[in-house]
Amino acid sequence: MKDVIYEPGSPELLITKVVHAPRDLVFEVWTDPAHIANWWGPNGFTTTIHAMDVRPNGLWSFIMHGPDGTDYPNRIVYEEVVRPERLVYTHTSDDEDDPGQFRVTVTFEEHGADTKITLRTTFKSAEARDKIVEEVHAIEGGQQTLARLDVYVTEIRSTIQ
Repeated sequence: MKDVIYEPGSPELLITKVVHAPRDLVFEVWTDPAHIANWWGPNGFTTTIHAMDVRPNGLWSFIMHGPDGTDYPNRIVYEEVVRPERLVYTHTSDDEDDPGQFRVTVTFEEHGADTKITLRTTFKSAEARDKIVEEVHAIEGGQQTLARLDVYVTEIRSTIQ
């Protein structure tokens, strides 16, 4: 299976990765602010979390700090939380009418002793998807974020066993 599916004319972007840790741990690291600040974002980025309430209608408010010093405010509102299987949320900036708003479904599937993560991102249109992919390098950023997650869970897994 390809780790990125990016079909012309589709409003969706699909990124998958097998992470080398059990599903319960991966889900915990994805939903606990004490962990997520250690790996969230593309290479060179750091994250400051203002609020993280992982439940339906809960808010995750954070700023991603780019390596060039640029700050990127983000808001996530959770629609669905099924531990440890799935998260569904809407991702926007602090702008109420954010044209780059998108919906994400993250699934966590047991894959032997590992976890297969699938990020299904749905934009308002194929054009909106293409613009975001080009402007913020969403494919590379998503792949780098999942790679950082894999490194982080591998490191902490060795400390808790």
